[in-house]
Amino acid sequence: MRVATVLHHPVRPVPSYRSTLFTPSPAKMKTLRFSFSHRSTKFKVLAAKKQLPELRSRKQKQDGENLLSRDQKAEEGFDLGWLPAFPHVLIASMSNFLFGYHIGVMNGPIVSIAKELGFEGNPILEGLVVSIFIAGAFVGSISSGSLADKLGCRRTFQIDTIPLILGAIISAQAHSLDEMLWGRFLVGLGIGVNTVLVPIYISEVAPTKYRGSLGTLCQVGTCLGIITSLFLGIPAEDDPHWWRTMLYIASLPGFILALGMQFAVESPRWLCKVGMLNDAKAVIGNLWGESEINKAIEEFQLVIKKDGSDLDSQWSELLEEPHSRVAFIGGALFLLQQFAGINGVLYFSSLTFQDVGITDGALASLLVGVTNFAGALCASYLMDKEGRQKLLIGSYLGMAISMLLVVGATSLPLDEDFSHNLSILGTLFYIFTFAIGAGPVTGLVIPELSSNRTRGKIMGFSFSVHWSLPFAGKFSRIRKEKVCNFLVGLFFLDLVETFGVAPVYAGFGGVSLLSALFAYYFIEETKGRSLEEIEMSLNANSTPGNK
Repeated sequence: MRVATVLHHPVRPVPSYRSTLFTPSPAKMKTLRFSFSHRSTKFKVLAAKKQLPELRSRKQKQDGENLLSRDQKAEEGFDLGWLPAFPHVLIASMSNFLFGYHIGVMNGPIVSIAKELGFEGNPILEGLVVSIFIAGAFVGSISSGSLADKLGCRRTFQIDTIPLILGAIISAQAHSLDEMLWGRFLVGLGIGVNTVLVPIYISEVAPTKYRGSLGTLCQVGTCLGIITSLFLGIPAEDDPHWWRTMLYIASLPGFILALGMQFAVESPRWLCKVGMLNDAKAVIGNLWGESEINKAIEEFQLVIKKDGSDLDSQWSELLEEPHSRVAFIGGALFLLQQFAGINGVLYFSSLTFQDVGITDGALASLLVGVTNFAGALCASYLMDKEGRQKLLIGSYLGMAISMLLVVGATSLPLDEDFSHNLSILGTLFYIFTFAIGAGPVTGLVIPELSSNRTRGKIMGFSFSVHWSLPFAGKFSRIRKEKVCNFLVGLFFLDLVETFGVAPVYAGFGGVSLLSALFAYYFIEETKGRSLEEIEMSLNANSTPGNK
């Protein structure tokens, strides 16, 4: 999930539409009770085969009823079924705002920090100040799943604000390199936990119909965080001590998050797992509608009885089907996202803007940030209308076309002005199409495909892949003028110097096409389906012998 997000009065529940989710009959419930064990049996295969066609038939019938219901509602006024869950999701997305802010906060002030703390001119140490943040995030992402399983999302959010707030304050007050490194590491630790936690929380709290749109708030929050840090960083050009103020400001969203989570709801799925059924029913009634309570609780309990609770899950279960398949998909999505070149394109965009006369780095970064933000807004509108798979495929195809434009602009004998403008067009189109699909969908679809039992651990593993790739960039050749671009990823600068811009960008386009094919063959559409329905479908499809 980059930039694969932002960023109370009680809201009365809005009458919800009749859900497309299935309601198992007693006979089906009886069938599922025979398959508690992780080891699949032939009887379970036959039961799954008999269940899924009937499930699809019922779902098609309910889809027709929902269509009529939506038409009737459209005549009455706007659809506000998302509104009860929105404040809770918005508070959680404050974590992504912090993520974006800390991405941008070192973009300019690193030179002033190095001069004041006594390591100016040492690119290794300057790079370490930037990259230690990523190391902390890697550790945080690995530990986040187990924390959420045991404590729930709300308490984990609140506990995680401790390293976020302390890290920002320690960094702001730093008078030595060691203090700055500890502060940045603590901030990274908190960000690593939260980037895993936010998609899980949103996917489990949001109503099924609006889960995709609300999930894009992660991307929106990250974009707004970056833009905010760029605006606040403008005075740093004239005030060499302004970086301390910027880092003090970074602690404020942590306090807001800790306080806001005190009033936010807990995941109803987690409440059901720990036996707090009345609390789970209250959350479902307030956010999803009273009519959804019995059906949702029944589905939660069916999944828990079948697979057990995540309170006793083990990391080794990620090696078993269907968890291993989803873990593979999660890691591969983040791997492809990185090698499709998002960080390299963001770095090279500043040089491209300079070629057309935009020498102000802040203005160029702002243009990129606004384009990213516009794409995230489009994603929030399209996610639940077009579906995750379609957006992901379309996004990567758009990125491939964008790379083709840039390759043509840099390698064909074109007029210089036209070539530069074509490069700008290709770059902005790449960023826009990335923000529509490859950015937000990657972080959203993984918790949707994950089982209730292993969701936290699969997300932790997937995001550890996400963080480990940029961190590997610290081992590449470092130069002072490039030190703030550790987040550009794996050896981009060395590749450009060795092969040239056009071949590297052609490689990014090739990876984007490969990513589109991967999404077509491996990503199952999750739009309009409850997490429990998705899980039971994946379990049935992965049973040995099932065809």
